[in-house]
Amino acid sequence: MLFIDFSSAFNTIIPQQLICKLDQLGLNTSLCNWLLDFLSERPQAVRVGNNTSSSITLSTGAPQGCVLSPLLFTLLTHDCTTNYSTNHMVKFADDTTLVGLITKDDETHYRKEVDLLTMWCRDNNLLLNVSKTKEIVVDFRRGHTQHPPLTINGAAVERVSSTKFLGVHISEVLSWTTNTASLAKKAQRRLYLQ
Repeated sequence: MLFIDFSSAFNTIIPQQLICKLDQLGLNTSLCNWLLDFLSERPQAVRVGNNTSSSITLSTGAPQGCVLSPLLFTLLTHDCTTNYSTNHMVKFADDTTLVGLITKDDETHYRKEVDLLTMWCRDNNLLLNVSKTKEIVVDFRRGHTQHPPLTINGAAVERVSSTKFLGVHISEVLSWTTNTASLAKKAQRRLYLQ
């Protein structure tokens, strides 16, 4: 499983590219024009206490904290799909996981899928943050095979025994132990703080 991290996912949305994809999906022209207007030429300033910075105008990205941003990112990435039947992609807004089934020690389709995903990201102005991208290998066989490290754009992806995805701790043994322990620890902290 490859847990993918995008660098500044919402900030990299190019409105014209998104609108083209929405048009291909058959969205109403008026809605597409409204979204283009919403995402283009947005004035932005920073306020700290009584001080406000000068305003700049943004014409890329979707506003952070806006309820529309995750939906727009999901629509932007609707065509990011797997090409091999042994692979599956799980997406929730900007959280994406590529799950590959490796049989008979043949990782070819999984590794090609990662390469295709990397190209798709480059073509769609998304930057993979390899330093935050994690890989978990789940192998229930008695004689585990050592899999060569996965690289993206020449950088090695860190292989971990567990990671957090959509608020759930997932481990290489697919046990709920890590997640349950984390939840119990969080509950104890809340009980003692009250």
